[in-house]
Amino acid sequence: MSFLSFLFPSKLFLSEEEEQRIVAAIGEAEKNTSGEIRVYMESRCSYLDPVDRAKELFYQLNMHRTDLGNGVLLYLAIKDHQLAIYGGQGIHEKVGSAFWNNEAKQILSEFKGQHYAEGIVHAVMDIGQALRTHFPYDKNDKNELPDQIIFGK
Repeated sequence: MSFLSFLFPSKLFLSEEEEQRIVAAIGEAEKNTSGEIRVYMESRCSYLDPVDRAKELFYQLNMHRTDLGNGVLLYLAIKDHQLAIYGGQGIHEKVGSAFWNNEAKQILSEFKGQHYAEGIVHAVMDIGQALRTHFPYDKNDKNELPDQIIFGK
């Protein structure tokens, strides 16, 4: 679980093509794992700590109900310049806080160059690799949660 503030324009605009690339990355990242990845974007974080907001959304989106506790939510509050990566207990126990912090730093690096979609795609793929390592695909696995980006308020 990680939190970092970042600086980028108050309006993050993803083209339809960029959105499709992110959704495709989620599908690709989940292809060889039983884990689940979701991306949630909203204008403002209604909490002082975006990890608290990410945790709230994690539960609202039923990500805690994955069979192995291997759901991961990438949360972005655009106008507040905040992000958090919140992983279920199963994956968090495997990768720890250092992994989430590193992923957040890598996203920020991409965002500083105004490569917003690329930052998200790279994080999704890295998270997918960690999930694949610790929760490989099982022939009985099903996609438990939709891959679409969620746009909040």
